Amino acid sequence: MAKRSDHSRVLIYSHDSFGLGHLRRCRTIAHHLVAQREHMSVLILSGSPVIGSFDFKPRVDFVRMPGVIKLSNGEYTSRSLHIETEETLALREAIIRQAADTFDPDLMLVDKEPLGLRGEVRPTLELLKGRGTPLALGLRDVMDEPGLLAPEWERKNVLPALSDLYDAIWVYGLPEICDPLDGIQLPDPVRAKMVYTGYLRREVSWRAGALDPFGRPFILVTPGGGGDGDCLVDWVLRTYEAETGLPHPALIVLGPFMQLERQTEFADRAARLPDVEVVTFDAHLENLMEQAVGVVAMGGYNTFCEILSFDKRAILVPRSTPRLEQLIRVSRADTLGLVRMLSFDLESDTRPMAEALQALPQQSRPSDIVVPGLLDGLENVARLVDEAVDGPLVTPVRHRRSA
Repeated sequence: MAKRSDHSRVLIYSHDSFGLGHLRRCRTIAHHLVAQREHMSVLILSGSPVIGSFDFKPRVDFVRMPGVIKLSNGEYTSRSLHIETEETLALREAIIRQAADTFDPDLMLVDKEPLGLRGEVRPTLELLKGRGTPLALGLRDVMDEPGLLAPEWERKNVLPALSDLYDAIWVYGLPEICDPLDGIQLPDPVRAKMVYTGYLRREVSWRAGALDPFGRPFILVTPGGGGDGDCLVDWVLRTYEAETGLPHPALIVLGPFMQLERQTEFADRAARLPDVEVVTFDAHLENLMEQAVGVVAMGGYNTFCEILSFDKRAILVPRSTPRLEQLIRVSRADTLGLVRMLSFDLESDTRPMAEALQALPQQSRPSDIVVPGLLDGLENVARLVDEAVDGPLVTPVRHRRSA
């Protein structure tokens, strides 16, 4: 089949076993691509249980794979279906392959996991590679400390896929913050595939009735998806319970994955505080971020991008388990002067948080620090997609599937 000349298709895979980060990153990229290109369509493959809570622009759609949950022992189990784990994984693998076969993309972009969850993307990568379809791996700025990532990738046999299947590796960040593959012995041809795009700029998707709980400047407190954000929310609440005269009220967005018991506890405590409001979830968190005068968060990738994009003074408290991703990102950003970092080691005392909140109005903004190319990510990803679809990324002639 001849290459389509009137429109192009991009397929994005995100395993999404937990949290919101992967989905929100893929959605941001998809929306930018279709906004800039009238004749492009993007299909997202996701395992996120909350993907239906988000809106999508025209020419962006999604296929929801059966969800899985990672257990404390590192194994996976089905999130909702009463079937064996292996059956769930086989079903996901089949959905991915069928979607790719039918959608027949001009480019496939895989988010973070080179072979997908338990290798579920490998058959699809091999299928598309045989057709000459360009394949790109998208990595956030920080993956984990090399001492943990290297053995994990060795166990998953990732390096042969980077050599033999992928045509490009796009890093959504800058080397000034981190080289996500530092410490991994990459062959020179694989290292040559890496391109740093800069961070992914976010925009307000404004809608009528945006939340304005105080009618005056407030800080936004967000633990991302909320599944591991209990300690941050508790620390902020204890600070407002113990301290008076803090400069701004706080709006806390708990996140959809926080345990219901903790959500209820935090909402009850906030109800007794005149300067604290709590909501469970807002699919347009970027709107609240834009409204806020400052941010208290944990330092996940998407939150960091929003802080940079909306130029917000931020206090970040990164987690250090099960990965050091947030700690590495936030400590580097703190060193550059982009944000202020607090450690969870101090959480038993409300004074460090109170002092940081008191100093927040005088804190530098991210824009006060000049980092060339810091927020050029979306523009560079769009350029790379164009190059891939037009052909320079790979030399083989496309072999489209038969009609």
